[in-house]
Formats: sequence, C-alpha cells, structure tokens
Amino acid sequence: MSKTAAVLVIGDEILSGRTQDTNTNHIARFLTALGIDLKEVRVVGDEEGEIVAALNALRGAHDFVFTTGGIGPTHDDITADAVARAFGVGIGYHPDAYALLEARYPPGEFNDMRKRMARIPEGAALVANSVSGAPGFHIGNVYVMAGVPMVMRAMLETLAPELPRGPTVQSVTVEAAVPEGVIAPGLADVQKAHKDISIGSYPFYREGADKPFGAQLVVRGRDGAAVERAAQALEELVRSLGAAPQRINTADSAPKK
Repeated sequence: MSKTAAVLVIGDEILSGRTQDTNTNHIARFLTALGIDLKEVRVVGDEEGEIVAALNALRGAHDFVFTTGGIGPTHDDITADAVARAFGVGIGYHPDAYALLEARYPPGEFNDMRKRMARIPEGAALVANSVSGAPGFHIGNVYVMAGVPMVMRAMLETLAPELPRGPTVQSVTVEAAVPEGVIAPGLADVQKAHKDISIGSYPFYREGADKPFGAQLVVRGRDGAAVERAAQALEELVRSLGAAPQRINTADSAPKK
C-alpha cells in the first residue's frame, strides 16, 4: 500500500493573496516521483491554535506531513512553537543550529530575533538548508520547512534520501477536441471498465480554433499496462465521437537521490 502525505501551508500572506503559494505544486511533483501520494493540502494563518489543530489532524491521518512557512526571525514566525505544542514537548536553542547561525553573522549581528531561528522542539532533528543556513527540522512524521521557495526546495532535496520509495504513478494524457459534456457518458463507461485506474477530465477552451472546446483526459495508476489499456480505450472513445485523439507528454521529473 502506498504511503500518503499532506502539506500544511502556514502564513497570513498566503491567505491574503499577497504571496502566491508555489511550494505545494513543487512538493506534489516531488512526492509523486517518489511514489508517495499527496492526499491533502491545508492553508492556515499565523495563529498558533489553528496551526496546532491542523497539524494534529494531518499527522494522525497521513504517513508524512510537510509544512512550509513560519520559521524565520520575526515575531509572526511561530511554526516551531506550534509544532512543539502539538507534540507536547519543550522548545529551546538547538546547539548545532545555534552554532551554525552564529557562524554566519559578523560579530554583534547575531541578535535575539535571528537567534529565534535556532529554536527547535525537543527531540527534533535538523533539516539542512544549503541556501541561507537557517535549518528546518523533523519530528515524528512531520517535516518543517521554510516558506521561501528556493529555501524550501533545498530542504526538500536534503530530505529525499531518507524518504521511502514506492511504485510510482504512471500517467497518460489523451487530448480530445470534443466538448466535455459530449464525451462524459462514454468517459464514465471507460472508468467503470477500468476500476483500478483513475481517470480525470479537464476541459479547455481555445479561442480561434476550429473546434475551441475540448478536454484533456488524464489516466493515472501504478500498473503501467493497465494505464495503457485505459488510455487506448479513451482514444477509441474519442475516435467514435469523430475526433482525433492526441497524447500529451506530462512526465514528471524525479527528485535527486
């Protein structure tokens, strides 16, 4: 059985629209390439109680939880405290994190606010940050990472070797210049005939095209042969509706090992 994961995005700036969340998409692709199923994503603001409640719900429901945001030096960076509270442990300066950060700043510039980035829940292991030095951390099945995309990605690559690998999801996308409402009945029949495969329909509109309405039909599953059979059934369906099916390359890039 495949492992499952959730992402908890933390930050008022995400909820206000000031900052666009690009981390979730990257994490989803990263986990897919490992064979881990991302099942849930939540976004919460900078409120400790909300972070604790969401984290406890997610870590009890999934094998892994990845959080982004809220581990910087400012007063509203409260993720570390919330994680400590969720796990019922204390929090303090981690000696390795403290030494790492202290060495990065000139004498006198490692102030109390910067020291906040060395506060780690008791029992947590550090997650290296090759970009800016300030580490994330790992406790239980929770991985706490920065919200800055470049830093988050560096932390995620650091974690790759310790995460399990499973059978990866194979996918085939069949594009059809057929309105979704027209293809829907046959699509349902194909899904019933291939119960172990997931089939999704994603409509599009292309202004100026001879046939502007269409759909991309995405077949996903861990059995490559079964995926191919379902894809061929979709292609036959599209042909029966008077259109020419076209396969679209949607391959994901694998993470570094």
